[in-house]
Formats: sequence, C-alpha cells, structure tokens
Amino acid sequence: MRIEPIPYDHPDSVKLQDEVLAEYVVRYGDSEGDATPLDPSMFVPPRGLYLLAYDPEGRPVASGAWRRQDENDEGYADGDAELKRMYVIPEARGLGLARRILALLEDDARAAGRTRVVLETGTAQPEAIALYTSSGYEPTAAKFGHYRHHDNSRCFAKPLD
Repeated sequence: MRIEPIPYDHPDSVKLQDEVLAEYVVRYGDSEGDATPLDPSMFVPPRGLYLLAYDPEGRPVASGAWRRQDENDEGYADGDAELKRMYVIPEARGLGLARRILALLEDDARAAGRTRVVLETGTAQPEAIALYTSSGYEPTAAKFGHYRHHDNSRCFAKPLD
C-alpha cells in the first residue's frame, strides 16, 4: 500500500469522503453525515494535509487529514491540529492503514509547528475510539468542534512533544 498527499478536492478524495459520510449516516441515523464546514484550502500544507492510501491496483482505500486550528469560539486552542476524515474502506480494515496514516499526520503536524493533535468522534465509532486511545490520545475535559454540544460526541487530544 502506498500513502501519498492528495488535494482534498481530488476525485479519489471526494470518493472516500462520500463513503465516510454515508457510513456516518448509517451509524448515527441522520441524513447529513457530518456537517462540519470544510474547504479544500484547509488541507494545503503547511496549514494541513490530506493523505490517501492506495492498494496495489491503484484504488483509494483509506484517508486521513489534519487542519490547523487556533483558539476560537468552537473551543480549540492555539497550536491545535485537528484530525479529519480518518476512514478505511471495509475491505481494507485490519491492515494497519489507519495507524500508519495517523502517525504520518502527527509527524506532519509536528513539523508544521503544531503542538497538539485533537479530534472529535462519536460513540457509534468504537473502533475509532480504540485506535485513538491506543495511540496515546486522551479524552479532553472540554469539548470542541462542530458537534461539541451533542451527547454522543467525544473529544480527544494528544500533545506533540
């Protein structure tokens, strides 16, 4: 499997984003998936990074991204790098792709001067919570992000030292 930076609005990126949003609809039972406002410019280095993993046949099978956040009214702090769009297609799960992408994103955010990686996930994604906690992420005292007021929202952070 190869992992490479790809623009957020590249057709392969859009394909996986559509798949993850469809999975959110199934898991959370709503029609919007994830309404967090995102723009392709948020993932252009050094303000962020969007990664795709490709299988040997050249099909996109996993994604992950980070975007710069600083103190704002959604509860972020100066120096934050927010994880977005971590996803592995069902057929490629269990191969360690999410963990590999996560490590690359953390390294890139650190190199860009970010001091903490943060993420927001939900209770209907126990695999994601297990990945993050086993990778050193801890629940935050205060919630942040678009879904910070939702009961099933869970927020995690990991310092980048």
